[in-house]
Order: sequence, then C-alpha cells, then structure tokens
Amino acid sequence: MLIVNDIRQYFIQELQDENFTVDRTGQKTIELIGASFLADEEAIFGTPNSEYIDAELDWYLNCSTNINDIRSENGPPAAWKYAANEHGEINSNYGKLIFDDKYYRQFENVVNELQHNPDSRRACAVYNRPSIWTEFNENGKNDFICTNAVTYYIRDGHLQSVVQMRSNDVVFGYKNDYAWQRYVMDLIADQLNITSGTLHWQVQNLHVYERHFHLVK
Repeated sequence: MLIVNDIRQYFIQELQDENFTVDRTGQKTIELIGASFLADEEAIFGTPNSEYIDAELDWYLNCSTNINDIRSENGPPAAWKYAANEHGEINSNYGKLIFDDKYYRQFENVVNELQHNPDSRRACAVYNRPSIWTEFNENGKNDFICTNAVTYYIRDGHLQSVVQMRSNDVVFGYKNDYAWQRYVMDLIADQLNITSGTLHWQVQNLHVYERHFHLVK
C-alpha cells in the first residue's frame, strides 16, 4: 500500500519530467488518476493552516451553505468563492451532508450501524448524489461535490475509514479534507468507545495546479 510520501515523490517526478495535462482554461496540471494510499500525513505539500481549518470545521458543524459564514481571519478562500453563487451559496458543506435531517442524518446511521453490527460493511456516509448534475451550477454555482462517500469499519478493535473522492487538489484540498475526515472518524470512534485508526484515501483524480508548482518539493 502506498503512503503519502510515495504520492509526494510521484508529483515531484512528474514536475521534473514536465508531464502535464492542460485544462479548459489553458492551465497546466499534474494529475494522478486512480490514486489510493494511506493518509498517514496531514499534508502532502506545505503545512496545514490550523486557524483556517478550525474556522472551516466550525462552519461545517453549523451546517451553513453560505461561505460568508466561514469566520476565518481572511474570509472565505478563493476556491470557495469560485464555487459559490453571487449570494455565497454552495452545495458542499460536509457537516450538513452527514448531520442534517435533509440528508438522513448519516452520521447517526453510521454510528448505529456499527453499534449493532461491528462487522458491518455498510456503515457508509454518502456525500455526492445523482441530483448534483442539476444542482452543481444552480443559480450560478460551480460546486460539484468532491467527496463521493466515506465508509467506516471496525477491524482489530480499531475504527478505520475509506475516503472516496471524485476530485482532490493536492496542495490545499487534501490538507483541509484530511482534517475534516480525521475529525469525523475520531468523533465516531469516541461514540463507539474505540480507538481511531487508519484512514485510507482513494481519489479518482488527484492533482496539482500550475499556480502551485512552486510548492512541489
């Protein structure tokens, strides 16, 4: 099984080899299709911004779908502004997707499933949905949810999770997504009174944008 450092070395080598794809805006991108690795580090490149991560976690837990409610020092980051409509509305508040009645209180379902059947293979929280095809650009949004689903397992007395993502930016996306997924897994483990263990990361398209090439080192 690959680990974070293997993924790091892949992108370093791809940059040295100038092995790029070009997106619709003309921007060069390094990508890895079908990535699967153990998320044994909280960042692939760079250092997590703890102040922003705390603000984003609070926003997720508030279940707000408006990015203007992200109470970080510098306000919502550019990626969220790009995803939102003119009013600041998005689809991807991950807390809402797993805690809210609208999406069937999936956090509770996962905990209940593992309490009743510790060997279960269906303790799954589904983030994406078929209706995203009509909702991703609704009223000017550009937010096609990046996380598809996360499944939790109790094995050898520890909680494990498998994060399955449609798309993941290596530089900023991974760090913030890792923080959220680790937070949720620890929360579930606490509910089950067991220890939190391995986090497996699976991404259909893991990528670095040209504007971040200088960070690949």
